[in-house]
Amino acid sequence: MHDDHELVRLVGKLDLRAKVRLLAGGSVWRTCAEPSIGLRALTFSDGPAGVRGPGWDERRTSLAVPSPTALGATWDEDLVHRLGALLAAESRRKGVDVLLAPVLNLHRTPYGGRHFECFAEDPLLTARLGVAYVQGVQSGGVAAAPKHFVANETETDRLTHDVRVSERTLRELYLAPFEAVVEAGAWAVMSAYNGVNGHPMSENPLLTGVLKEEWGFDGVVVSDWGAVRTTVESASSGQDLSMPGPWGPWGDLLVAAVEAGEVAESAIDDKVLRLLRLAARVGALESGAEREEFAPAVNDAALLREAVSASTVLLRNNGILPLHPGRTIALIGPGAAAPRVQGGGSSGLYPSAENSLLDALTSRAEVVHAPGVRINDEPTPVRAPVQVRVLGQNDEVLFEERRLTGRILETEEVPGARVLEISTTLHVTETGPWRLAVAGYGRLTLDVDGTRVLDVVQPVDTDDPAVKHLRPPHHEVEVHLEKTQVELVARRELGEDSGMASLLAADPPTPNADQEFGAAIEAASRSDVAIVVVSTTDAIEGEGRDRTTLSLPGEQDALVTAVCLANPNTVVVVNSGGPVLLPWRDDTAAVLLTWFPGQEGGHGLADVLFGEREPGGRLPTTWPVRESDVPVANFLPDNQKLEYDEGLDIGYRAWAAHDVEPAYWFGHGLGYTTWDYLGARAERGAVRVRLRNTGRRRGREVVQVYLSREDSTTPRPRRWLGGFASVVADAGETVEVLVEIPPQATRHWENGWVTESGGFTVHIGPNAGATRIRLAARHVLRPR
Repeated sequence: MHDDHELVRLVGKLDLRAKVRLLAGGSVWRTCAEPSIGLRALTFSDGPAGVRGPGWDERRTSLAVPSPTALGATWDEDLVHRLGALLAAESRRKGVDVLLAPVLNLHRTPYGGRHFECFAEDPLLTARLGVAYVQGVQSGGVAAAPKHFVANETETDRLTHDVRVSERTLRELYLAPFEAVVEAGAWAVMSAYNGVNGHPMSENPLLTGVLKEEWGFDGVVVSDWGAVRTTVESASSGQDLSMPGPWGPWGDLLVAAVEAGEVAESAIDDKVLRLLRLAARVGALESGAEREEFAPAVNDAALLREAVSASTVLLRNNGILPLHPGRTIALIGPGAAAPRVQGGGSSGLYPSAENSLLDALTSRAEVVHAPGVRINDEPTPVRAPVQVRVLGQNDEVLFEERRLTGRILETEEVPGARVLEISTTLHVTETGPWRLAVAGYGRLTLDVDGTRVLDVVQPVDTDDPAVKHLRPPHHEVEVHLEKTQVELVARRELGEDSGMASLLAADPPTPNADQEFGAAIEAASRSDVAIVVVSTTDAIEGEGRDRTTLSLPGEQDALVTAVCLANPNTVVVVNSGGPVLLPWRDDTAAVLLTWFPGQEGGHGLADVLFGEREPGGRLPTTWPVRESDVPVANFLPDNQKLEYDEGLDIGYRAWAAHDVEPAYWFGHGLGYTTWDYLGARAERGAVRVRLRNTGRRRGREVVQVYLSREDSTTPRPRRWLGGFASVVADAGETVEVLVEIPPQATRHWENGWVTESGGFTVHIGPNAGATRIRLAARHVLRPR
């Protein structure tokens, strides 16, 4: 590993133009190389629920781990660390040096469209799991880049809105997880698109004043893709690397700014030094750390399957779970056969394997599947092999290849490209009106057996990269097709700054909705047990947009209600990344949350249903009864400004402050056993808790400690999480667990960190709304 003296010497070997060249991407996913000092390009990849690798190609698959909300539900740092190490091995396999993860933003409100990528609504839980994730990834020689620094909790107008937040709220909530991962040694941090208190984050004083100077961060601040929009202001700030490139506001413009004295060359030197330090850490400098292959130390499928059961939250159970063998099962809902294993947006990848609950249960029981309802009107990409051609001005073929799907996000970029063409043979399985669609920007056409059926122009209507490069607008047409095969040819123009994302989609005639619904109810009435899988869609939970409702899409609520009436032994499985309304929850026999469970979701859930594993999850965010109860609902910017005027009261803190009972509190989750909290005592910097497993089987309990301060001289939340620890015990066994309370749990920001004299009341229990033991405030919980 190079020391800083050697790195400073290498910086000194470069002239200004060479140094500035290193500070912007050499391409979309790679930095620039500099052979004169032995520096190769660094490769970046999106995370956090897997390592896609550079680019989008369905032929290059990846391990799909459970979504961060699922990892948040584990409350298990060891498991998250092991998954981080697995992702490091995946990164090495794909030639990735920097994984753009984890997401440390908070669940400020359940309407956040991208909250499936965030761990929790609480800063302490987020911080502890974020540290485990970062250290797991970096244990494999790959840099983690925690994001999005900072206050990036809303997707609406995300490129431009400015968050207005008090310094105390910023310090105690939104900066806290980032401070923890920097203290733990994160090698990179990603700055956000949004602004905070009047400054875009790519040029915000927080990058230098807090992140680098106060916290001592010695790594690289990489921008979110396209977030750097100025030259002098951003380069004079703590922003180190502008991605992607080589285009953008740095480059020649930055060289000129330095030569004009508008940006100090010493600032450029510091940025290059940080980049070389990162390169040395990941083995991208000659004579630096060797670029080894870090093979996974565990069985991939086994670990991913373990993570599913560990993150599954049992909200309700009348005793029906675990299921007894030999019972007939009606498996209902489209998500039972086609689950959502991941959220939508830049974190998306192509899973190396997938198994549904239908797949997993069919091998264990007598199962009949009935979708019941349709929940997604988005066009379905053609799933047969397609021919992709890049054409020039006169339709000459500049490049062609075979792909596996009609959704093409990237292909070879060649000079002179004018048109992208996708063609395939569609096997018509049903006679009737087929819905055909194309997507992209520019002129879009679709031919069926040589006949033009669609010809439209779609102008570029957004700057948001998630829309432009992942989900451009689509146009559809209904065509009557016979039972045979037809040739489909879709074309789209390739204009300047319009991306390459294109789509050729085909959906067969839709079945009669009443008949589908009735078939599901009939199946439920004839079976011993009904399992209904309800799901969200990419249109509801995805990057670049927030949610407009917490209700499930389509007629899923009506379906669950009808199935419960037809069969009292109804188990509902909720396949979503964040909270949804559950108006039927009291009518069910059991309710399970699986989040977005990754590629082993089906097998992992089956393990839970049949009791081979306990549902280990606890809620990382509070779930409401009704939308009108949500205490923080102002998630939409007003005139590009977003006021965080609720201060410290988000999540369970806000529910407590408003004296409103949610459907399920933060921290809630049932296992397959029961627990008695027998007693507790406060120690220096910790609380020792004694409890007994009062059930009939071995189980795990997450013991949570909340603090309050009724006589405080400064405003505080009603209660806040001070610490947590898990314990495992056999049936009838009594155990003790030590819950450490970190110093930051008892301090507050008042022009600096302050610990108020006097005592804090300690509340101990299984969730934020059901604390079983209360210890009176006698003394400050000083550090151990």
